[in-house]
Amino acid sequence: MAKDTEIELQTKVERLAPLLAFLEKEGKFESDNHQRDEYFTPVHRDFLAPRPIEEWFRLRDSNGKYSINYKKWHFDGEGRGLYADEHETKIENPEAMRKILATLDFKPVIVVDKERKIWRYKDYEISVDSVKNLGDFVEIEYYGDSHHSNHKEIMDGMISFLKGLGCGTLEINHSGYPALLLGRAERIDKI
Repeated sequence: MAKDTEIELQTKVERLAPLLAFLEKEGKFESDNHQRDEYFTPVHRDFLAPRPIEEWFRLRDSNGKYSINYKKWHFDGEGRGLYADEHETKIENPEAMRKILATLDFKPVIVVDKERKIWRYKDYEISVDSVKNLGDFVEIEYYGDSHHSNHKEIMDGMISFLKGLGCGTLEINHSGYPALLLGRAERIDKI
């Protein structure tokens, strides 16, 4: 697994309280952020055309700190997201970035507005997100061994972690918040 590879689980949980209690006791609280993510697609190569959507380009405002991010998802044969190639960098001037994107024929697609609380636990960064118009979600990102290449094994470990805490039924979103808001989530697994 390269440094620019992301393995992430995004899910609704039936019961959030067991996870929060565990994180308060065992996790290391890192931050509480308001994030406003603007998603764009190039006119010449519509990121929304494929099913499932494989690519996202995002401009993020996280408590007044800005970044851009490109993500290319890799799915298994049944449309479950396994991992993503991800490239991200900080920017100083979001208005200039929007002008650059407009000049390059990138058009705005959707805005995702959320409150995010982040904890660290072992090899995981665990976020609890309250997403406007969608509700509450848990996102777990793997930060372990960078040479670990069994993405499915890592995803299964994340699921087992949440199930083992007693979070109940998981509704795993394989497409991300923008796809949910656009009504384009191709696959949601209930486990």
